[in-house]
Amino acid sequence: MSWIKRLFGLEADPDVQIVSVTDGNYQEEITKSPLPVMLDLWSPGCTHCKPMVPMMMSFAKKYKGQVRFAECDVSANPEVGRRLKVRGTPTVVFFKDGKEIERAVGFKGSLYHTEIIEVEFLGHEFKI
Repeated sequence: MSWIKRLFGLEADPDVQIVSVTDGNYQEEITKSPLPVMLDLWSPGCTHCKPMVPMMMSFAKKYKGQVRFAECDVSANPEVGRRLKVRGTPTVVFFKDGKEIERAVGFKGSLYHTEIIEVEFLGHEFKI
């Protein structure tokens, strides 16, 4: 939850589990995850990254136990950025069974992410 504290000075909600991904734990947290993963790749000073924080917290609370939510500061973890060919932030990458199934570059609203979670991860029909 390092970006939450850095960006907003907030303490973590005990009901919200967002994993911090690093160059050292990428394999374990992403490719070996038993759950589908939504990974938010961000960088300090990225103004479009800031609105992702409350959105990720909300998703992590709503889909607890169904989807793993993760974040990575690509400036501090350049190997993750290289591995995923991140060209700008924010970038959100969705993984299922350890493989990338979708990618969003630039800020996208919560409906976009909700549709991917509901349809691609959980197999639900998505209705607005």
